[in-house]
Amino acid sequence: MVDRGASALSLPDDWPAHPDPILALNRMGSFDWDLDTGLFHMDAQAHEVFDLRPEEYDGNPMSLAVRVPRAEAHRLDALVAQAIKDGSENYGTYFRLRCRDGSLRWTHTQGYIRRDGTGRPRRIIGIVRDATQEMGELENRREQAAEEEARRQQTNVVQLTTAALAHARTVQDVIDVLKDTHGLTHLGATSLVMGLVEAGRIRLIAEGPAGSFVPGTDITRIDEPYPMSEAVRTLTPRFIESPEEFADRYPILWPHITGLNITSAAYLPLIAEARPIGAMGLLYSDRYGFTPEDRNVLIALCSSIAQSLQRAMLYEQEKDLATGLQQAMLPRTIPSVPGVDVAVRYRAASAEGSLARDIGGDWYDLIPLPGGRVGAVIGDVQGHDTHAAAVMGQLRIVLRAYAAEGHTPATVMARASVFLHELDTDRFATCLYAEADLSTGVVQVVRAGHIDPLVRQAGGSCRRVTVEGGLPLGLSAEFGQLDYPVATLELDPGDTLLLCTDGLVEKPGTDLDDGMRTLTTLITGGPTDVWELADLLIDVAEERAGDDDVALLLLLRRALDSTESGSRLQQHVAPGDPEALTQARHMIRAAVGAWGARERSDEIELVADELITNALMHTEGAAIVTLRVLTGSDRRMRVEVEDSSSALPRRREAGESGVSGRGLLLVDLLSDVWGVEARGGGKCVWCEFVVREQT
Repeated sequence: MVDRGASALSLPDDWPAHPDPILALNRMGSFDWDLDTGLFHMDAQAHEVFDLRPEEYDGNPMSLAVRVPRAEAHRLDALVAQAIKDGSENYGTYFRLRCRDGSLRWTHTQGYIRRDGTGRPRRIIGIVRDATQEMGELENRREQAAEEEARRQQTNVVQLTTAALAHARTVQDVIDVLKDTHGLTHLGATSLVMGLVEAGRIRLIAEGPAGSFVPGTDITRIDEPYPMSEAVRTLTPRFIESPEEFADRYPILWPHITGLNITSAAYLPLIAEARPIGAMGLLYSDRYGFTPEDRNVLIALCSSIAQSLQRAMLYEQEKDLATGLQQAMLPRTIPSVPGVDVAVRYRAASAEGSLARDIGGDWYDLIPLPGGRVGAVIGDVQGHDTHAAAVMGQLRIVLRAYAAEGHTPATVMARASVFLHELDTDRFATCLYAEADLSTGVVQVVRAGHIDPLVRQAGGSCRRVTVEGGLPLGLSAEFGQLDYPVATLELDPGDTLLLCTDGLVEKPGTDLDDGMRTLTTLITGGPTDVWELADLLIDVAEERAGDDDVALLLLLRRALDSTESGSRLQQHVAPGDPEALTQARHMIRAAVGAWGARERSDEIELVADELITNALMHTEGAAIVTLRVLTGSDRRMRVEVEDSSSALPRRREAGESGVSGRGLLLVDLLSDVWGVEARGGGKCVWCEFVVREQT
């Protein structure tokens, strides 16, 4: 024991400082090492510990080399030398010695260093004992601790993976969780394969490492000789513990994956509600075999994976149904309307953890109307689910029907509110309806709790149009507040009307007005093409990835090619609706100005107003007002007022104090020509005004 080198084996952290005295009495001997002479004296018990006969030992520590392996001797000598150098009084360590039969035995020694008055070490006395039993127990405890740590790590992986799977909403989410570096790879798996059962076949959805796809296995029958098929068919796991076993059991598959260095594999059925929905395969490149604990962990994990996978499959089915429902409710195509360019966009919300993703109540619509008019609708039903989509579809239909019947924008909105209130639903909806006369550019806007529209002028500037609004649809009917104010604006050729839902402007923690200002700035600097502008706006919404849907409608008024014969406007005026009469007057004034007849504007407005008033006073129905431009030998403006009465108008003499009876007299005096035409069950009173050619 005089060789120098190698570090000592320190006392284990979990080993007691003072060995059990009963164990210490088991083959324990003593020694006395004279450092001056170098002699190492041992008693008979110490000879037994070293498995030496007395004649085999001459007191020279070098004689112990036959029992103490070189590495152990180096370590022991280094330990003693360090203790002497440090001025320590004692040392102790475990070491191994080789017995007579060649086996190794754990031994423990403890020495006490005796020094003279100058501090020079002179002797070391101590004990040496057989530590086989206690080190065996220590090794067992270490193995148990290692096993416990391995189980703890496996349990931790299972818990982390299960927690991550709880947030997986799609099948791809499940695959991504399992392939994540914090997922199953912590269990030692090199790669993952997974398949779903569909109509008696298995469709591969995850194919392991890159370049590992086996031709012909993207879709396989359950009765084919593949491990995944076998796991599904038998509903029992298949553990493959060596390459030889893999090659023997699955000779069709093995030749295709020999280059992947697979040493073992586990194929497990994914069972939910007592039926197989798929199978998962874990491939290993650095392990052989599976302990019972490994198998139990994998089987338990597969149960969690199966539940998550089934939930994801149900989510995707529900999403497909919901998306299909919403697509059916939204317009399939936007009709082509002469005089305008229209772009629409829709982006679904991305609410985290919700099964309602890609479905909501936002909608848009474009409604061609008689007389060169068009209705534009944008709306948002409360909620993000199939019920919201169903309500949205019904609202879109009734709004379209009411507008097509010729009702004024305010009436359209009021009737839609009553309709929603009478539905068996607790949902309300915000909406904005804009009816544009494309010949004059006059736009009538009604707002029900929705955000204001914006107008981008041909020069590029953009402004928010403040519209006095009413309550949302459904609520206004519930509280009896069905009066919706009508705002009027004008679109010049090249101007663009923008309608959108609040998902485009609202962000958590920000003010709506700030969002509108940001949107206005974005539109001002955006492209002039409405389709490119729509793409830009929806891209911004995508980048923000908000939790609300976004619907968008852009309507660009183009310049009319001609205002010759064929220019025509029409307005429905219901009896007892003063707002409709006001709107008709506004339409006439705007049309006269747009068609270059301002010099006769007052005459045309007065005559048209008289004809409309007569129709409403002397008949029991509505009046339909039509304006058109006629060309020929001269250019004329024609006004027609149609009602449901077949009784012809007659001129009456008004007394000096009479307030009526002068209507047809005014028509006759102010118009160049007028007359009456029979129209089915009613009649049409018309008049024409010669106007100058436009320059």
